[in-house]
Amino acid sequence: MGDRALLRCAVIASRVMRISSRVEGIGESQTLRVARLARELKERGVDVIDFSVGQPDFSSPAGAVQAASRALEEGFTRYTANTGILPLREALAESYHRRHGSPWTPGEVMVTVGAKMGLFELSLALFQSGDEVVLPSPYWVSLPEQIRFSGAQPVLVEASPADGFRLHAEALIAAMTKRTRAVLLNTPCNPTGGTIGEEDLRKLVEACASRDIVLIADETYERFVYGGRAPVSAAALAAEFPETVIVVGSFSKTYAMTGWRLGYVLANKAVITALSKIQSHATSNPTSFAMAGAVEALLGGEEEWLLRLQEFEARRALLMPLLEDLPGVRCQPPAGAFYAFPDITGCYRPGCDSSLTMSEWLLEEARVAVVPGQAFGREGHIRMSFACSREELRKGLERIGEALAKHSLG
Repeated sequence: MGDRALLRCAVIASRVMRISSRVEGIGESQTLRVARLARELKERGVDVIDFSVGQPDFSSPAGAVQAASRALEEGFTRYTANTGILPLREALAESYHRRHGSPWTPGEVMVTVGAKMGLFELSLALFQSGDEVVLPSPYWVSLPEQIRFSGAQPVLVEASPADGFRLHAEALIAAMTKRTRAVLLNTPCNPTGGTIGEEDLRKLVEACASRDIVLIADETYERFVYGGRAPVSAAALAAEFPETVIVVGSFSKTYAMTGWRLGYVLANKAVITALSKIQSHATSNPTSFAMAGAVEALLGGEEEWLLRLQEFEARRALLMPLLEDLPGVRCQPPAGAFYAFPDITGCYRPGCDSSLTMSEWLLEEARVAVVPGQAFGREGHIRMSFACSREELRKGLERIGEALAKHSLG
């Protein structure tokens, strides 16, 4: 090869790969980033208490594991229906009808590769350039990014820590315009644990219906509510407002099946048909044998779930006094989910005066991993998961307390 040819090859090899504009505006998930940093420290032998990831520390239900293993042994490893296996869609439809009186048939249920994929597919199916989506803030990190990816814009409505970040219909309705395509709720909320009451939910759904706006309820943490209160689900209004209400759920949290990657969407047939088209080109069907296990989790996991809810109640009761004792920290008890979202502005010092720098400092000084509030649209806070053992909670809060005591002296 001559010198000129070699030079041409060198020029071609040095070109920078062009990335699409739709991706350049999307940031890495901060929750996964912190988890990665914590994991890297652990791999180096550092003892890190990880409050960053929303992953229950329980095992997946034994019945689900056995059913999935049995499906593998029996050769249930081929493609299934694009929308998920019929027994699972039947079980989901029956569960929501029994608990909330919803009207959805198995044909109005789609199983997805995690609730995240269900929400992403809904954004692609329903939103387009010029649309607005009303979104309570603080929000789960992926929601505004998914909205923007579709070409729409999130319209943020701030919830207040004064009442535990409770969601109020009036504020959400006031944010609606002629360009509003949907209201996207995550309740109980990740990261705040904030919820919406039955009255507010009805007002909001009625307002959406009268304006031809869709109400999408991300109810991944639907059953994680405390103080003996019953879960509030938009599914209870679906029979009355079938063209308005869409519910998204997950097996990850309730059944400690995060790695199984199974979620679902319940909506009218037109929406499910649209989602099915997208899913056919994105993932095809969810994993066959995982869905076999999920059927068993739904049908046989209730008693085990109630015991686990009691444990989450106990962890919440343990965590709150420990948080309140930390210097400079304020926190309302979460009404649901399994996160605390404390205000840490009272801990700020020169050079350590943001949720990001405080999170980095806690990881470095206390060896405790938390997620900065700015990832969820609320500066001055951090998110702490209590989906870990009581021993880990005590140990982690003790480390934070010791670090903050030294911090204040410095």
